[in-house]
Amino acid sequence: MHFLLLGLLLFGINASMNRGRLGVETSRQIVISLDDLRLMETYFESQWHRPPTVQELQALVEDKVREEVLYREGIAMGLDKDDTIVKRRIAQKLQFLAEDVAAAHEPTTDELKAWFEKSEEKFALPSRYSFRHLYFSPDRRGKNAQEDAARALARIAGQPEDSKQVAALADRFMFQDYYADRTPEAIAKEFGPQFAVALEKLEPGAWHGPVESGYGWHLVFVTTVIPGRTPAFEEIEADVKTAWLGEQKRRAWEKAYAEMRTKYSVLLPAPPSEEDARTSAPPSKKEPTSSEAGPL
Repeated sequence: MHFLLLGLLLFGINASMNRGRLGVETSRQIVISLDDLRLMETYFESQWHRPPTVQELQALVEDKVREEVLYREGIAMGLDKDDTIVKRRIAQKLQFLAEDVAAAHEPTTDELKAWFEKSEEKFALPSRYSFRHLYFSPDRRGKNAQEDAARALARIAGQPEDSKQVAALADRFMFQDYYADRTPEAIAKEFGPQFAVALEKLEPGAWHGPVESGYGWHLVFVTTVIPGRTPAFEEIEADVKTAWLGEQKRRAWEKAYAEMRTKYSVLLPAPPSEEDARTSAPPSKKEPTSSEAGPL
């Protein structure tokens, strides 16, 4: 907020000093600086991979002037008033200004370590599972799908997970038969939360089931499990810094908005009384009596 207020003060001083320079009000001057020209040239080169010609640079300048002229004329006509898009954009820019104040501070390694120790759960890595499954379709087998899966489990006990004999007992699955290195969240999105919870309880190296999913019933062979862990600070220092900056921006914006919000009061319409509600309610449709009914 201090940077914002200081910037507004400097802007006001600069506007008052420049007013009337060369006999023209500042609002009627369009200044194209050397930095503006360099920015135009850089943007042109990024698109066309060559510097602009003199004529092309003049066209870019005229585009900039046209945009500024139309903007100022629109402001003069009050076109920015009661415009939702303009309001939203200005509010967004004000939020960015408040967040940039927080981003100006470069954290030390000790600061990041201290914050990381308090926020380790944000950086915890989930467990990851690799598994193969056999699918038993309720659409094909009806109510017998679960029983068929249980009988198949008795036949394949002790069989390797990639045995052709094992695969021949199941129905064709519309997606994959083998899933590698998947988190519980990813498994839940694919098969449903119930399946993911059951999978986490299975011992690797053997066939288990039947396990129900959103598709039907499965026999599952878990091949590998990589337990979840919290990485050391040195492994993810860059990620910690990014998260720290994000939190500082959020806090700076919340504080700035809270201070601005105290300056305003909000007036809401009073709730309608019961009498007002009755008078504003649409008339109910009345069924016509035999004497009121018109000809069929």
